[in-house]
Amino acid sequence: MLSSVKGQQLADVPLGAFLSGGVDSSTVVALMQATASRPVKTFSIGFKEQTHDESMHARAVANHLRTEHTELYVSADDALKVIPDLPTIYDEPFADPSQIPTVLLSRLTREHVKVALSGDGGDELFCGYLRYPNVARTWARIDKIPRSARAVLARVAPSPVAREAFSAARDVDAFYGFTNAQWKGHSKLVANQRPQRAVAVPPAIVADARERMMYSDACDYLPDDILVKVDRAAMAASLETRVPLLDHRVVEFAWQLPLDMKLRDGVGKWPLKEILYRYVPREIVDRPKMGFGVPIEHWLRGPLRGWAQDLLSATRLKSEGFFDAAAVAAEWPMHSSGRRDRHYGLWTVLMFQAWLASQQRATSAAVPS
Repeated sequence: MLSSVKGQQLADVPLGAFLSGGVDSSTVVALMQATASRPVKTFSIGFKEQTHDESMHARAVANHLRTEHTELYVSADDALKVIPDLPTIYDEPFADPSQIPTVLLSRLTREHVKVALSGDGGDELFCGYLRYPNVARTWARIDKIPRSARAVLARVAPSPVAREAFSAARDVDAFYGFTNAQWKGHSKLVANQRPQRAVAVPPAIVADARERMMYSDACDYLPDDILVKVDRAAMAASLETRVPLLDHRVVEFAWQLPLDMKLRDGVGKWPLKEILYRYVPREIVDRPKMGFGVPIEHWLRGPLRGWAQDLLSATRLKSEGFFDAAAVAAEWPMHSSGRRDRHYGLWTVLMFQAWLASQQRATSAAVPS
């Protein structure tokens, strides 16, 4: 891993790294600093909402490693300014809410360097997501129910979500797809939808349920979400990003390790943590995983409320014909009133709506008056 990080620091332009303070980015930065002759330039984003703010953890790591650290605090106003640019930056209805801080982080970083290393890939390679063991435990209980009984429950379960869950319980791969769905219980949310092709996980090669989820994410979630999010945000800011954890040698090594060397005592990424502990004290980095989330749930009830309400108008959705307006109409009031948190699902529809509006504007501008 050290050689991968060292090799990806080769550049004839200023270079730095994204630093969230989590295990992955901290490991990359620690190895960068261990091989550098001067302080590494590191960059992070913070939020005024404490529930989503990791900036103090990044600062602690940066201070210990003595990097040249720069941070930016993101407000709802900053998000509002970025949102109109998202359809152009991603060129499709891309809907990972962390795209907002990623865009802002990329812009901040580009003010100082032209190349940045990131820690992406560690969760998928070294069993870092809590959902892997959690879903595996749930599946182990469901798998004890005969398939014929699951089929009956899929028809008679009391709620749409339960019916969809048992419908997806034909195997662990389908059930994992259900657990990751943002719109559970709304099978007809998208009009004229077609069945989506699932990632084919070779059972003879990957048998353990947790490893099957990791394999699925490495083939799907990682390249289609995480890497897209970072790469397009960075390129829109004329910033090159590099991902040393996805060096083919690191990937090959990770998949040769037995699972119990990645997940120990219910805690994932054991090899990465053992490397990191050589450079950073445990007490600085040992904490529950937060991810690169943003307080979208709060912003949609506050400064983003008018923007969202306009895009989710039942009249608008019906006239456009892409979504079941009734399904969306049921979710938006529950979220905006604070009764339930539905921001993940609503954000997917909002990003489609924002992208569609941008396409309609572009078409109108191209038609001669």
